[in-house]
Amino acid sequence: MSASSALSALVGPFRYASAKGFANLHAVKGLKALLEGAVAKARAEGVDAAALAVLEREAAHVDSSDEAERRAAVTRVGQTLASLGLPVGFEAVTARPLEAPKPLPRVKAEEEEALPAPDDELPVEKPKAKRRGKAAASEEDEPARLLSIAPAAGPLSTPLKAIGIRLNPRLIGLLNKKGIRRAGDVLFLLPRVYEDRRQMKKIAQLRAGERETIVAEVRKAEDVVGRSRRKMFRAVLGDGTGTIAVTYFQTGPWLKARFPVGKKLVISGEVRNSQWGWEIAHPEVEPAIDLESSAVHFNRIVPVYPGFERFEQRGVRELAFRIAERFASSLEDALPEELRVRMGLLDLPEAIRRIHFPPDDEDVAQLDAHQSPAHRRLAFDELFFLQLGMALRRQGVKVQPGISFDASGARIEKAKALLPFQLTGAQSRVVEQVSRDMARPEPMNRLVQGDVGSGKTAVALVAAGLALQDGFQVAVMAPTEILAEQHHQNFARLLAPLGARVALITGGGTAKHRREQRAALRDGTLHVAVGTHALIEGSVELAKLGLVVIDEQHRFGVIQRHALMDKGLRPDVLVMTATPIPRTLAMTLYGDLDVSIIDELPPGRTPIVTRVFVEKARPRAYEQVQAELDKGHQAYVVYPLVEESEKVDLADATRGAAELAKIFPNAKVGLLHGRMKNEEKDEAMTAFRARQVDILVCTTVVEVGVDVPNASVMLIESAERFGLSQLHQLRGRVGRGAAKSFCFLLTGYAKSEEARARLQVMEESNDGFVIAERDLDLRGPGEFLGTRQSGMPELAVANLSRDQALLATAQDEARAIVAKDPRLERPEHAPLVRALEERWEGRLKLAQVG
Repeated sequence: MSASSALSALVGPFRYASAKGFANLHAVKGLKALLEGAVAKARAEGVDAAALAVLEREAAHVDSSDEAERRAAVTRVGQTLASLGLPVGFEAVTARPLEAPKPLPRVKAEEEEALPAPDDELPVEKPKAKRRGKAAASEEDEPARLLSIAPAAGPLSTPLKAIGIRLNPRLIGLLNKKGIRRAGDVLFLLPRVYEDRRQMKKIAQLRAGERETIVAEVRKAEDVVGRSRRKMFRAVLGDGTGTIAVTYFQTGPWLKARFPVGKKLVISGEVRNSQWGWEIAHPEVEPAIDLESSAVHFNRIVPVYPGFERFEQRGVRELAFRIAERFASSLEDALPEELRVRMGLLDLPEAIRRIHFPPDDEDVAQLDAHQSPAHRRLAFDELFFLQLGMALRRQGVKVQPGISFDASGARIEKAKALLPFQLTGAQSRVVEQVSRDMARPEPMNRLVQGDVGSGKTAVALVAAGLALQDGFQVAVMAPTEILAEQHHQNFARLLAPLGARVALITGGGTAKHRREQRAALRDGTLHVAVGTHALIEGSVELAKLGLVVIDEQHRFGVIQRHALMDKGLRPDVLVMTATPIPRTLAMTLYGDLDVSIIDELPPGRTPIVTRVFVEKARPRAYEQVQAELDKGHQAYVVYPLVEESEKVDLADATRGAAELAKIFPNAKVGLLHGRMKNEEKDEAMTAFRARQVDILVCTTVVEVGVDVPNASVMLIESAERFGLSQLHQLRGRVGRGAAKSFCFLLTGYAKSEEARARLQVMEESNDGFVIAERDLDLRGPGEFLGTRQSGMPELAVANLSRDQALLATAQDEARAIVAKDPRLERPEHAPLVRALEERWEGRLKLAQVG
C-alpha cells in the first residue's frame, strides 16, 4: 500500500494528538471532520479500500467524550497511517497488518520478551490506550532515555551481542530500534518510575485514584458491549480478598488468549470505582511465573523503564540486572574522592547499581521523585561536569588576547548620541558594563537579558558605535528574516552619521548580489553585516570583525555562536535575549558568559491587560478587538504552529483570515506566516507598519522583535498550545506605544486544571522573569529552551527547578578546581579530562584541557 497526499495531511494532527502520552489530546478539535475529508479524497486517489474502511470506522470515535475511547481511536488511525508508509512516528504506535472491515481489526499475537524466553508466555499486543495514573504515566509514552554521562569507551562500549548473555533476538531488535546497542547503554538507561513489589497488595487494600500493582487469578473473560454500542473486552480477576475488572476498549482473540481463566497475572494501572466495582482500564500485564523465587522481578522494588511496553519490561529488567552485576564495577569514578566524601555522595558504581535495583530500605516516593541518594549522586555528576565544561570555556576566553577598544568617555558619548532618545537608568548601567568589557584586552562574552520591549537593541547600537569608531566591522545575527530586516533598517539609519555601510545578509537575492556583498565584507568596504544563519556560511568572510551581536540567543546553539565568532580574531561578543531566563537555567546555559539585566522599561510604556476567554466567550473578545480598531489602532491574531503539522496550521490561519474579514467587514485583514516568500513577508509587514492593514493574521513568526507601536491588541488562538514564555513573547508585540494595550487568550479547553493554571499566570503577571520561573516549573528545561539545540549535554537526572542548591554547589566546586588548575594538567585531574571529553563530545570549543 502506498501513501496518499490527502492522508499526509493527517500525520501532523494525529502525531501531535498522541505525543507525550496524549498530553495534547484535549487541545485537538475536529479530528472527525478532518479524517472524513481526507478519507473521501484518498478514495478518489485509489488508496487501499481496507485501510480507508478502518479510518472511516475510527472517525466516529476520534472526537469521543470518553478519553480512553478517543485515545484508542487516535492510536488505531496512527497505526493505519503507518501501515500505508506515512511517517507517523508515534511513540506508542507501530504499524500492524490491516484486514478487511470487521467489528474490530484482528491483531497478530506476539511473544513476550524474555532473557531467555520463558516457557509461560503471554500473547501481547501494544496497548491501545492507557490512563495516566497519579504516580506515573504509561511507559510507552516516553522514549528510552540514556543518562548524559554514559561512557563511549572501555568495557561498557561492548556490543550487547558480544556480552556473553543469551538474548532473545526480538529483544535485541527492540533495543536496537531505541538506540540501545552497548552494555553501557543499558547500564545508563534511567528507570522512569519504580514499583514496590516487596509486599504485593491484596484487592481489598486498593484505593481509588492510585496506581497499584496486584497479583490475581483470572476468573472470567469475555467481550461486552459498551455505552457507545462498541464491543469491548473485560476480564474479572480475584485474589481471595475481592475481585477487580480489567477493561480494554477493543477486543480480539489475542486478549482472550492473554487472560485464560485460572491463570495468575501481575496487573498494574490506575484503580477506579465503576458500576462493576474496582476496575483498571487498559492495565499493564505480565506473567506471575516466578512470584516466590525471583530476585529480579518480585520481592523487591523493581524499575520501570521508559519507552518500553509492560510486556517488554521483564526482558529489559533482567538484562539490566545482569549488566549491572557484571559491568558496574568497571566504571571509572571521575569525581575527586575528597569532593565525593565531603558531600556525602555514593561512589558511581554503587549509585548505578542502586538506580536500577534499589535496596529494600529505600523510599519508593523518593525514588519516583528522582531524589534518592543514587539519583542525587548522578544529578550532581551531570551538573558538576556541565559547570566544569562551562568554567573551562569561560577560562579559555579570559586567557586569550582580544581587542582592546577605545571606550573613553568621548567615544561612549558619541555612540550614545546616535540614539534619538535618552537611555533609561538600566540601559545606561548595561552600556557602562559593556563598554568596560570592550576596553579590556580579553574578549568580551556578555549576555544582556531584558524583558520584552526593554531596549536591548539600543545597547547593541552603542556597542556597535564603539567598534565602528575604532575601525572594526560588526556582525549582527537574528533568528528570523523579519527581525534581521528590522535590525538592518534600524542599524543603517542610526549608524549613518558614522559613515557606516550596513548590509543585509540572508539566503535570498541573486547570486551576483550575494557575491558583491561578500566581496565588500572581505575587503572591509561594508562595515556592518546584519543577517540570519546565512552569516555563518563558509563563504561569508569579514576583513576586520571586532564585535559580534547575537539577538535572541536562545534560538541559536553554542556551536552557532562560536561559528560566527570564528569570522574574526577573537572578537567581542554580545548576546541578547528577550526570553527572561531563570537564574538556574542561565547558570546552566550561559555559565561561560557575564550577565547583564535590563530591568526597566522605557518611559511611556503601559502594562498590557491580559484576559483569558473560553470558546463560548469568543464574541466578547471580538467586541473588544473592534473597540481598539474603532480607536484607530491595529490588531494581531495569532494562530499556533505546531511541530510537524505546519500545513494544517497554515490552513487554519488562512481560513481564520477569511473568517475575520467577514466578522470585521470594515477592517483590512492581512496574512503573515513562515512559509511565505521573503518578499511576501516584507510586503505584509510593510503594509501593517504603514497602517494599510488593520488586522494581521499570523503564526508565531511575529514572536520575536517585530515592532509596530500602533498595534494595541493581540488575540491568540488555542493559547493552551503555547508555553508561557512564548505567550509572553507574543504579548510583547503590543504595548510598544503609549496607548493602553490588550492581549486576549482564547482557549478551546477550559476543563484542564493545568491549562487554567498556566493561562492564569499570564493574566496575573507582566513580569517576564516571574513567568519564566513558572514556565520552567511547568515544562522543564528541555522544552523551555530546547536544550538539545544549546550545545550542552542534555540533563537526564538533574532537575533545574528542584536542584537549584545542588547546581550552585556544582558551579562553585567546578570553578574552584579550574581556578587552581586552569588547564586540568595535574595528574589527579586526568579522570576529569577523560569524563569531560566523553560527556561534551567535542563541544567544549574554547576549553583547553590537559
